Amino acid sequence: MKRRLRTADRYLTIWILLAMVLGVVLGKLIPQLPISLESLSSGTTNIPLAIGLIIMMYPPLTRVRYEDVPKTFTNRRVLILSIFQNWIIGPALMFVLAMLTVPDRPELFQGLVLIGLARCIAMVIVWNDLAGGNREYATGLVAMNSLFQVILYGAFAWFYLDVLPSALGLQASHVNLDMSTVGVSVLLYLGTPLIAGYLTRYLSIRIMGQVWFETTLVPRLAPFTIIALLLTIVIMFALKAETIVAVPTDVLRVAIPLLMYFLVMFAVSLVMSRRLGAPESIARTLAFTAASNNFELAIAVAISVYGLSSSQALAAVVGPLIEVPVMLLLVWFVTRQHAANGRESSQA
Repeated sequence: MKRRLRTADRYLTIWILLAMVLGVVLGKLIPQLPISLESLSSGTTNIPLAIGLIIMMYPPLTRVRYEDVPKTFTNRRVLILSIFQNWIIGPALMFVLAMLTVPDRPELFQGLVLIGLARCIAMVIVWNDLAGGNREYATGLVAMNSLFQVILYGAFAWFYLDVLPSALGLQASHVNLDMSTVGVSVLLYLGTPLIAGYLTRYLSIRIMGQVWFETTLVPRLAPFTIIALLLTIVIMFALKAETIVAVPTDVLRVAIPLLMYFLVMFAVSLVMSRRLGAPESIARTLAFTAASNNFELAIAVAISVYGLSSSQALAAVVGPLIEVPVMLLLVWFVTRQHAANGRESSQA
C-alpha cells in the first residue's frame, strides 16, 4: 500500500493533468473524435466512458473483504453520520452555493443542484483506495447510497428544483424524472464491477488459494485502475473539448461553486468524522464518500430532463472535470498529513 500511495503522490497528479490536456487537444485537433465517441452511446450512457469507469472500479472491488461489509452497519453512529453528510448537508450545501454564485442563470443552478443530489457510487471507490480509506466501509456506504438514490432521488429533485426555489422566489423547474434512469445508473456503475469483483475474489481464493490471490492476482490487476482512470479522463475531456473552449465563462461559473462544494464538503465531513471518534481510515472513507458525486447519474438525468445541448447538461458535465483534480488533491493532502503525523509520532 505504501509503495502504491507514494507513486500516486509523486506522479498521478502529472498524469491526470496530461490526460486532461491530451483530451482537449485531441478533441480540438480531430473534430471527428468527439462525434465518434458520442455516437458510441446507448440512451444517455456513453459506452466508452462506462467501460472505463467499470474497469477502473474493478481492481479495488476485488480486494474488499465482503464478509466484513455487514459490520459497516453495526456502528450506528457512523452510519447516521454518513447519511447526514450525504443526504442532508450535501444537497443543502450545493443548493446554497448555486443560489449564491449563479442566481442569474437558473439553468446552471439546476445543473449544479442535480450534481449535489447525486451521491457518489463509482469513482469514490478509487479515491478511497488511493487515500488508504477502509475498503469495506466504502463498499457498504456506496451500496447504502445506491439504495437511497433509487428511493429518494426523484423526491429530492422535486424538493430542491421545484418546492424550495418557489418558496425562495427563485425560478422553479418542474422535474418529470423517469426513475429507471436512476436504477440503470446504479446497476451499471456499481452493480457490474461489484459483482465482478466479488466473483473474482471468491473464485480465485477458492480455486488458487489466498496466497496466490494476494501475491499474484492483486498486483496484476492493480495497474488497470490508474490506466482506466487516465483513459476515462482523456475520453471525458475529448468529448467536451468544444464546449470547454466555446463557453469558458459558463465553465468557470460552474467550476467556482463546484470547487467550493468539494473542498467544504470534504473538510466538514472529515472534521465531523474525526470528532465522532472514527478511526482515521474510516474518517477518510466518510469524507470522500460525502464529498464525491455520481456525475454519471447527474449527466444522465440532465440530458433526459433538459436535453443534450442544455446548459443543465453542461453544468453536469463540468462536475467530473472539476471533481477529478480536486479529489486527487485531497488524496495527496490526507496521505501527506498522515505521513507527517507518523514522522512526528516517531520523533516523539
